[in-house]
Amino acid sequence: MPQDRPTDQQITVPREGAGGRTPGAPALPELLMGRYRVLSEDRTGGFGVVCACWDTILQRRVAIKRLPLSGADGSSADEALREARTACMLGHPNIVAVHDFHHDEAFAYIVMEYVDGLNLAELLSRVEGGRLTGDECAHLLSQVASALRFAHENRVLHLDIKPTNILVDRSGTVKLADFGMASLASAAGYGGARGGTVGYMPPEQVQGLMVDERADVFALAAVTWQALSGRAPFVAPTAAASLDLIRRGPSRRLVRDCPDLPSRVQDVLLAALAPEAAGRPSSVDALADELVPLLGSPEEGRESLSDLVGQASADDGADRPWRPGRLPLSTLHPWAAPVAERATSALCTLGALAATLPNVPDAAPHAMAVSLVAAGATALLPPLGAPLAAIALCWALLAVRPTPASFPVAFAVGAAVALWWLRAGRRGRTGTAALLAPCCLPCPGGAALVAAYGMRPLAATATAAGGFALGTLFRACAEEGFSATPALVRLFEAWTSAGTWAALLGACAGALVGAALTRRGSVRSGLAGQAVALAGVVGGAVAGNVVENGGISAAPIGAFAVIAVLLFVFLCIATVLRGPLPKDHEGEE
Repeated sequence: MPQDRPTDQQITVPREGAGGRTPGAPALPELLMGRYRVLSEDRTGGFGVVCACWDTILQRRVAIKRLPLSGADGSSADEALREARTACMLGHPNIVAVHDFHHDEAFAYIVMEYVDGLNLAELLSRVEGGRLTGDECAHLLSQVASALRFAHENRVLHLDIKPTNILVDRSGTVKLADFGMASLASAAGYGGARGGTVGYMPPEQVQGLMVDERADVFALAAVTWQALSGRAPFVAPTAAASLDLIRRGPSRRLVRDCPDLPSRVQDVLLAALAPEAAGRPSSVDALADELVPLLGSPEEGRESLSDLVGQASADDGADRPWRPGRLPLSTLHPWAAPVAERATSALCTLGALAATLPNVPDAAPHAMAVSLVAAGATALLPPLGAPLAAIALCWALLAVRPTPASFPVAFAVGAAVALWWLRAGRRGRTGTAALLAPCCLPCPGGAALVAAYGMRPLAATATAAGGFALGTLFRACAEEGFSATPALVRLFEAWTSAGTWAALLGACAGALVGAALTRRGSVRSGLAGQAVALAGVVGGAVAGNVVENGGISAAPIGAFAVIAVLLFVFLCIATVLRGPLPKDHEGEE
């Protein structure tokens, strides 16, 4: 008979630690198989981790089951492939669809339909008493039975029916998942089961004997009993203990927990839970046909389950339907951030070479062409930009207006850039842009802002110092027509000033702390990192101005601050569009 949920029954708040990655489990890479962006790892399969992912090619959410391959002979990969093939055979609205299969040396990946909802275990944990109404159980039973009927018609046994493998989406549709234990029938019938879950396996499956459709009937009846009463009748620490409980029968009568249900419900379930397979209904159809009318209305149960899943999602802070537009640009379009970073590096390289090569007599006629070629090479391989710009600067010092200091200065520049490149610059896409930014903008501290955006803390600090020094040298050389001796005089005056050192220290401190914050793994921390880097750059410049002039000189500080703030705004926008910085960002060449 139809039943209403008690008015005092409420959806409970999710238990602490229920979501997210399993403690101690290894973190998944940000991009699986070069295609699937990992969104969350909050579901665990029987033999692997199930994570929600974004398909960057087809632009949709999927669920991916990642199975570790332990067998040296590839047997584990064969088993995973068998699971995927079995599920692919079963195209049914109440069975989770499998889209694709991949494997590498360590893992197999089963790409599946994403079900936007909860599994039955999660749902039961969020209702008072861990119980569903008769209507809800009627709908649940009818839909799972429909899935199993289709599987059995295709000579497939599930053999691992349990609450975590039964999913309910926002519309109330029930789907059966995880055919990892599934058994295919041969001409001789079904073989022995390979495993299962203690508490839901019938005795013949526990003992590794021959099984048939009645094994799934038993498991479905055990799940239905749990959904009605709030208690799993045969869950025990060991298979032997569970087997003993099955032989003795449920310790608590169903009619005590569900007094509003007809007593016939208990009788039907007890028959389906019989220790001997011969005593059970012969098929899931037989079980469902007899039990569903006794439980209530499946239509009302569907509406009720839909409301429960929606309310649970609201309690989780996910009451609005999920939309792809809510993802960062890096997830929707993973090519966007690399392209922007490469383009910025190419522009900085183009700017540095375009300001240098026209002054070199041998290169002047082809300066723009050479600069464009160098920029194109930098776009393909960003770390090339900094060495190319350093070579151009050294060439200008040696060829434009040679002085006795030209060779030592050129050698020092080349050696310093080479050392920086080997230690920090060759590992990522942002090193070139960070080092050359002060050569293109009248803001020596700009290197700290760009370095904090995408480099590791120590590398960012070294780049901030190197960019500050290189930018100062570049401007001195450009103002003196690339004559080394006058440029050195200018540099000596600058570097003997306490204000210059104050600005340098501020930039380095901002880069160090800013990069550390950026790599904490969120957009908010990335923005905080940029703010700290800006504070270090501007604060260092202000401190230097105070040291030199005994107060703040508005004109130079104003121009400097405007450039720094504009660069800060640009990098903040880039941070929001990029999303959280991957931990292995610098190694993505």
